[in-house]
Amino acid sequence: MATFRSASVLLSSDGTRTPGTAALFAEPARKGGTRPWAGDFRPANSAGNGPKNAVGKTFTLELPDGSTGRVVVQSLKSGRGGVVLALMGEDTPPF
Repeated sequence: MATFRSASVLLSSDGTRTPGTAALFAEPARKGGTRPWAGDFRPANSAGNGPKNAVGKTFTLELPDGSTGRVVVQSLKSGRGGVVLALMGEDTPPF
């Protein structure tokens, strides 16, 4: 299973950029298909609680090397550690 963890940016369709940290993983492809991938995104302290009404919406995740991937926010959890957005990747993993 491939994994990735680094500073990243979540980009909304209106161009709003939310900096934070992405922790992603990809599983092996099934019978020549696209590898499924998912993970979490924690907005940086300067970004507050991240994008508003994000659940169910599609965003672009930008990685430090310039690669991008489309993600759908599955859920949003908030607690003592801050806000965490659960992401489900679309298409090919960018890492």
